[in-house]
Amino acid sequence: MTRPSTPPLLSELRSPTSPATQVAALRALKNELVGHEQQKEMWVGRGVVAPLSRILNTHYRGGKRRYREANGALDRVGRTQTTTDEEEARMQAIIIVGSLANGGPAYIPPLSAGSVLPPLLSALCPTESSPRLVLAALRSLNTVADSVCLGCSDADTSEGNLQKELYTDHHLASLSQVLEQSSVALITQQQICLAAALIVKTCKEESQRKLLASSGVLDALATRLASFIVATRGPTSALDAQDDPAAADISVATSRSRLSSILQAIATIITNSKLRTIRFACASAFASVFPRSEADPYSWRAPYSRLSKRHPSTNSLDNLLPSLSSTPFRDGLSQTANFPPLGAHGGWGSKQKSSRGFSSALEITPTEVFRGSEEDETPLVTWLIHVIRAESDVTRLMAAWVLTLLYRAGLANRRREAGLAFLLVPLLVRMLASDYRLPLDTPPSYDNSALHRPEWLIMEHAPTVLAMLVVDSIDLQRAAVDAGAIKRLSQLLKQSYDPLPSGSASSIWKPTPQMSNGVDATDSSSVSRLGVTGLSPEAYHVLQMRESVLSALASMATFKDEYRKAIIDNGVVPFVIHSLKPRAHEFTNAFCDTSVTSEKPSSMGNPTSVLLAACGTARALSRSVSTLRTSLVDAGLAMPLYTLLKNRDIEVQVAATAVVCNLVLEFSPMREAIIEAGILKVLCEHAHSLSAKLRLNSVWALKHLVHTANSSLKMKCLEELGPGWLKQIICNDAEELAFSFGHRSGEREGGGGTPITMGTPNAAGEQVDLLNAVEEELSESSEAADEEEDEEVHMVDSIGALSKIDTVHNKRIFSANSKSATHKPMSGPECDAEAAAQARMDDILVQEQGLNFIRNLICGQDATEMIDYIFRELGQDKLFEILASKLRPRVVDAFSRDRRSAGNAVKHIPPQQEIVTSVCYILVHLAAGSPRHRQLLISQAELLRLVVPLFSYHSAEVRTCCAWIVINLTYTDDQSDKVHCKTRAYELRKLGVYEKLEELESDPELDVRERTSTAIHQMKELLR
Repeated sequence: MTRPSTPPLLSELRSPTSPATQVAALRALKNELVGHEQQKEMWVGRGVVAPLSRILNTHYRGGKRRYREANGALDRVGRTQTTTDEEEARMQAIIIVGSLANGGPAYIPPLSAGSVLPPLLSALCPTESSPRLVLAALRSLNTVADSVCLGCSDADTSEGNLQKELYTDHHLASLSQVLEQSSVALITQQQICLAAALIVKTCKEESQRKLLASSGVLDALATRLASFIVATRGPTSALDAQDDPAAADISVATSRSRLSSILQAIATIITNSKLRTIRFACASAFASVFPRSEADPYSWRAPYSRLSKRHPSTNSLDNLLPSLSSTPFRDGLSQTANFPPLGAHGGWGSKQKSSRGFSSALEITPTEVFRGSEEDETPLVTWLIHVIRAESDVTRLMAAWVLTLLYRAGLANRRREAGLAFLLVPLLVRMLASDYRLPLDTPPSYDNSALHRPEWLIMEHAPTVLAMLVVDSIDLQRAAVDAGAIKRLSQLLKQSYDPLPSGSASSIWKPTPQMSNGVDATDSSSVSRLGVTGLSPEAYHVLQMRESVLSALASMATFKDEYRKAIIDNGVVPFVIHSLKPRAHEFTNAFCDTSVTSEKPSSMGNPTSVLLAACGTARALSRSVSTLRTSLVDAGLAMPLYTLLKNRDIEVQVAATAVVCNLVLEFSPMREAIIEAGILKVLCEHAHSLSAKLRLNSVWALKHLVHTANSSLKMKCLEELGPGWLKQIICNDAEELAFSFGHRSGEREGGGGTPITMGTPNAAGEQVDLLNAVEEELSESSEAADEEEDEEVHMVDSIGALSKIDTVHNKRIFSANSKSATHKPMSGPECDAEAAAQARMDDILVQEQGLNFIRNLICGQDATEMIDYIFRELGQDKLFEILASKLRPRVVDAFSRDRRSAGNAVKHIPPQQEIVTSVCYILVHLAAGSPRHRQLLISQAELLRLVVPLFSYHSAEVRTCCAWIVINLTYTDDQSDKVHCKTRAYELRKLGVYEKLEELESDPELDVRERTSTAIHQMKELLR
């Protein structure tokens, strides 16, 4: 077979006769490629990527020109500077690369193999490239990022290449310079908009968000946002500029500026982090444009530094908002465990999870920091609400996104929640309506990507913003439901399974892999071989919308059964089950195979992000007993979840295991089916995983599985887990290591006193952790569901009501839906401290569930048999020693480096409340065993001495457990045990238990007083 001759254009590109002819050839090639998909495929097969790469790399290494003029002068230079042939060749090559990338994901592998990304990124620097070249590079990079998003693979290597090249100090500095330009010229505003769009499309990992915040990009975006604030405020900003020199550096946004892209980039960076959100709100640019309070001019800049002060807020921007009803907003809610008043004392609720939060030297409870103080609020909140009401379409949505992040970070007034319910929630729900239309006067976006159509962005992001806003608040959920959110979300979920348009194919189908013009794909090199076709833009939009809608439905079902029932009544359960179907690894489904694009999306499976969101929805719906027994079992939820437990993605396993925690409860009709399917072995394998989240969820599910199970299943479960492994996870304690790190960090910072780090006890004797204050909602708890029902603490029931399953665990899974499975570790002391804090938190949670697993093993009808079994497998003395060690205050860092400082010599860490509660329940069940077991327990003098102080513990649940221990130890089974029972009563009195019980007679909690009354009565009878 005769090989085809090389086209003259390609010959000229490979061996140019002169720069001018090379530019002419590039222009001719550009004209052939733009809008012609077959031509693109043919030219890539001929090997056009290699000469394009050579042109780009040659000119970017040796043809840079210094554009010294910055900002405003840069525009004039671009118009007057003569363009050389070398620069024009580079420009045309960049445009051609963008045209090829516009062909879809199949063109990304040859472009990556040809090393065209580094020269494109190097062209971003506005001081080394002309404005036209910067704009062309930004357009091409945005096109590349769009095509990468359409890739079928959940772990696309091309995306990794783009992110790896972009997220370096040099290129991020170039992005920052682009954003810092103050020129009002159209080309400059286009650059700023496209730079923000590139951030949105490529920033997927937590490590990348940290880099954007630390490299100055976030500060540059804050400055750009301040320019819109100046434009909103009008003439008053000129007066501020005279008083504050920093205000003079902030230009005024014009009609050419695009606010939506700036807000979206800001939201992308600060999401999932309080630290970045606070850093953004406290940017110096905002200090120049917002009015200040005379009483406290910097109150909004340090929202946590003055919580002890009570200066009234004087925010003149509030005049832009409508007045709302003066009806008190859920005053009773502020007295619950969700929103305790500042400095709350007494009556500690049994469900309060203070140790999982974060605190400070001012002893602020976790939810107080989460919601902010009474008066402290950044004026940015008011301005964003004004933008939401004044703007429309995407700008309104992105302002709502940023506002939601500020609200969740505690930078909004707590009373602002009523305004959000009236002003923001209805607008978000209205965006979900099928008849929602964009205004005709909407300014066009500079990003013409098919993936970022305004109507698509609204349908993809509005449910997510609504989910973040209402997930922790019953009142906001009520406002959303009253606005019709459940009905509209259900319609959108069903719509995502409608057949795709027949014209949504991303490339032209061919019966053979033979390329045009006789070039065989199997014989070509990597730079001339196309990759996987990938998704069409329509298919990608459907998946994004499906994920967002599932997350919103999950957020609506966190508290109330009536909302869960409303979701089910709208007929979404079958679609949730379909969303649990993973995508095949061979990309031959309806989305990636262009020959079947008209088929229903239900036949092709879902990517990881949709699987995680569907697991979150299934978990929220399965928290209803009636739903678990009817709709979910009828829809066949168990088997798809069992399949996901073996998924290769670790995050999918984590999310699926979280749902299984609800399916293995004693009243679940799916319990027996999944046990017979082999769930026990799978959970035990996951419990040995290296992933802390997977270990936690697996032990959590096993804890529920063994509750009320027969003794043979309990024994089999412990045997499968391994007694040695169980002891290891309970005894393994990263707390000491974490505290030691924090102490050493404090010494390095030069403080001679005691640093406020992890493990520092506050005035109430609780351990506080400032490091958790800068992370996500892992440490936040919301017990608002407890308002729905009052329940007693049953000694043999380890799970309580289904609606009370730990919401901290629930939120961790919910927020994990939007996170990647792995994050690059960041270097530096702060990141090391965050890693230590996270390890400590994971360690405590796993320990708690491991102890609860033992607790459930030894309760029930066969408790006596199982107690003996536990003693044999774990060791009687070893078990008592473990329990005692969990109640002892930890002494760490006994020999400090700085021995001259007596304050740094010894640190005492009180035991965690969750661990104390679990140990107390185990002791209750041991005391409820046979008389022999009671005698063994009463002989543990050291252990009981550690229990005595717990009678005055701040948790009512712990105090109740202490009373139950006394009740069980002084209970007489028969006359033969009466003598031993009296002996136990005398031993308890020697330990001072009777005096502690007398103090509990006036306890504020009714349950504690009743149990105490029973315990005192039994002891009096025995001590006569």
